[in-house]
Amino acid sequence: MLSCDICGETVTSEPDMKAHLIVHMESEIICPFCKLSGVNYDEMCFHIETAHFEQNTLERNFERINTVQYGTSDNKKDNTLQCGMEVNSSILSGCASNHPKNSAQNLTKDSTLKHEGFYSENLTESRKFLKSREKQSSLTEIKGSVYETTYSPPECPFCGKIEEHSEDMETHVKTKHANLLDIPLEDCDQPLYDCPMCGLICTNYHILQEHVDLHLEENSFQQGMDRVQCSGDLQLAHQLQQEEDRKRRSEGSRQEIEEFQKLQRQYGLDNSGGYKQQQLRNMEIEVNRGRMPPSEFHRRKADMMESLALGFDDGKTKTSGIIEALHRYYQNAATDVRRVWLSSVVDHFHSSLGDKGWGCGYRNFQMLLSSLLQNDAYDDCLKGMSIPCIPKIQSMIEDAWKEGFDPQGASQLNNRLQGTKAWIGACEVYILLTSLRVKCHIVDFHKSTGPLGTHPRLFEWILNYYSSEGEGSPKVVCTSKPPIYLQHQGHSRTVIGIEEKKNRTLCLLIFDPGCPSREMQKLLKQDIEASSLKQLRKSMGNLKHKQYQILAVEGALSLEEKLAKKLKTLKKI
Repeated sequence: MLSCDICGETVTSEPDMKAHLIVHMESEIICPFCKLSGVNYDEMCFHIETAHFEQNTLERNFERINTVQYGTSDNKKDNTLQCGMEVNSSILSGCASNHPKNSAQNLTKDSTLKHEGFYSENLTESRKFLKSREKQSSLTEIKGSVYETTYSPPECPFCGKIEEHSEDMETHVKTKHANLLDIPLEDCDQPLYDCPMCGLICTNYHILQEHVDLHLEENSFQQGMDRVQCSGDLQLAHQLQQEEDRKRRSEGSRQEIEEFQKLQRQYGLDNSGGYKQQQLRNMEIEVNRGRMPPSEFHRRKADMMESLALGFDDGKTKTSGIIEALHRYYQNAATDVRRVWLSSVVDHFHSSLGDKGWGCGYRNFQMLLSSLLQNDAYDDCLKGMSIPCIPKIQSMIEDAWKEGFDPQGASQLNNRLQGTKAWIGACEVYILLTSLRVKCHIVDFHKSTGPLGTHPRLFEWILNYYSSEGEGSPKVVCTSKPPIYLQHQGHSRTVIGIEEKKNRTLCLLIFDPGCPSREMQKLLKQDIEASSLKQLRKSMGNLKHKQYQILAVEGALSLEEKLAKKLKTLKKI
């Protein structure tokens, strides 16, 4: 009967014991020298042959001596068998390989051993091993004598070569079998070749060449892939750029359309109706808000329809007699004024519900025309005329276009003003007066001529215009000069005079169509307050627009002069 020293199990024969020990080997493999575990049989064999070379050599030598010394005695056959089994079991349990060459053959160049440190002392194995030594004390004594007295030279686990000392064997393994151990050859005379691309060490030039060729093929393939990828990226980038350009053009076109529509609404060219439609719409709003009784709405509507049918202004926005009131005021008060020049008599017209926000140009024309109608010098060209309403003024400008005046301006306004809220400026007033045989001219002040964006030349020009008739030195000079049409961006007004302060500063007197009648009628009082003139007085610091245009009337035109001006206008096209 044979007993297993590992688990204590009893078997009947040696083959059974070997099979039993194999079961232990497959279940758990532990290095008998350093307690390494967790690896397979071949890896453990390689570990023992390399890490515990000297211990393993002594163990094999003892096995050989044990077989020679105890295997020939008949009367000690059982002891020999048992002793050999114990030794074999201890070696097999730790996987001390008896076949190092086979282990080396199973090793591959890139195999990696898993080393794990064990901190437990494996007490169970130690106790079993001590028990077996107590049972066979004679065998232990023999083993001790063999370890003390016997030594065998180390043998190479790869090629079987025997060296005198372990240091020589270590040098032999590192130099001759470095490729198996993956250890660089430091002391070997064989030339080494480094890969210039990855640093791999090759022992053969042809191997290095093949290795580098693989690198080049890989790089060539990668470059081809990069070119394909680059081409795809360029195509995608081109498509994205085209899409971005299309969106930008679309957005720009949309913004341009919106800006154009905004300008159309601002200048009354959005086909939202004209004077009549706006008047009715605003009166309906007043009725809905309770500010106008329905009876007043119908009365005003009837008056408006009559005025439009006749083509005359109903006079509800007119304020007369202001020039005379100003003459009295400057004669009796205004102690800070050195001299003042006033235009000929002129009526003030302000915007109504029908033209609020866009009718300033038409209202300033009405003011200018009111002064010309009261001046005998223009009776011949304006004979039989009355102050026209705004739709009538639009019709008169269209007639001037049809005569050939300002075709370029006509095209900009689509040759149509009636039924629209289109703005007019100094150019439209000029062709209208010219068509009526009134001589006038336009002067541009296209940039500032003074500090802080002021226009001193504009004030000087107006002063020369009104003071050219003055004789002597009276404080108040009522000239025969018509008022001046003053245009700037977004608005127009009428200049009815200019005053010179005692400190020699100039101040214009201006009628604004945006000023309602209730404010202008304050100037008709006998005792005008100085604060009431604040709405008329405009100093140099009050006029700081970038550009100004003025239209000044110079007299009447003959038929020949009118025709010449029309031809001159056509030649400019």
